[in-house]
Amino acid sequence: MTSINLAQSTQESLIADFFQKSQGQWHSDRRYYTLPEGKTLEMVSLITVRFLEPGSPELIELAKLHQLPEQNALTCGSEVSWESSDSVSGKKKSAGSTLFGARENILYRDLGFLTQDPVQATFYFANPQTLCLKTEYNGSVFEEELKLIGDRYRTRQTIISRAGEQQTIGQYLEKRIEE
Repeated sequence: MTSINLAQSTQESLIADFFQKSQGQWHSDRRYYTLPEGKTLEMVSLITVRFLEPGSPELIELAKLHQLPEQNALTCGSEVSWESSDSVSGKKKSAGSTLFGARENILYRDLGFLTQDPVQATFYFANPQTLCLKTEYNGSVFEEELKLIGDRYRTRQTIISRAGEQQTIGQYLEKRIEE
């Protein structure tokens, strides 16, 4: 096996393991900082993550959406659904779901943060518990780090930039909801 194939195989096994370990329900405390003025928004979310096996109907549809040549192009994936509300008022802010599918070092999504169009992110692992993503579209750059901390916690950080200037920082502490 060549080093390129070995690296690809390692990335694919790491992303599958990360998605499997993330499966379940999470309570997420979120804080968004708007830069440069520093306005803060606090939210809570209930997040459900479901692992998607290769060849699942969702991954086949996602591959079609991205016009990938083979039906089974995506090696694994995840369906993430959420319901968010304002921490202070309790007012519901958003609800929805998105699909992720992996192939090599690309993570395909059915929609982005600020668009309903399909998007792609490059990914790598800083270590087996820390997934790093970079997504670019419509003049914005989204850099994310998701870190598994044991079996019960995850942290996430998102930095959104536009024209080289950081616009928003999102920080999240997610606790697994035991069933």
